Amino acid sequence: MHRLLTRDPVSGGEMIVTRLECPESGIVLEGEFSLGWIGRLTPEQLDFVELLLKNRGNVQKLASELAVAYNTARARLDEIVSALGGPLDHEGQHPERRQILDRLAAREISVEEAMILLKR
Repeated sequence: MHRLLTRDPVSGGEMIVTRLECPESGIVLEGEFSLGWIGRLTPEQLDFVELLLKNRGNVQKLASELAVAYNTARARLDEIVSALGGPLDHEGQHPERRQILDRLAAREISVEEAMILLKR
């Protein structure tokens, strides 16, 4: 079985489901079905959400499991919240900006790289 594609690989648009099938019973449903909130996330973001749930929402444990800084894990979570239409982070910044600043603070990127990314 293939991994669920949530975004169109060409345009980046949200995918829809047009056929559902139960191999056990042979029942087939055809139509246009939304993927709901799942369709707004990338496969990588879905993996992150799965790990977050397995860690019972503990971002510190998740960061440890992913071998990333807490701030990096938090920034990824903020991106997911934003993709789902949630509010900006607690400091009123866009999650992408916060992630860049967190990466700079963790010395994962240089000041020059941060400046280029922030200008985008």
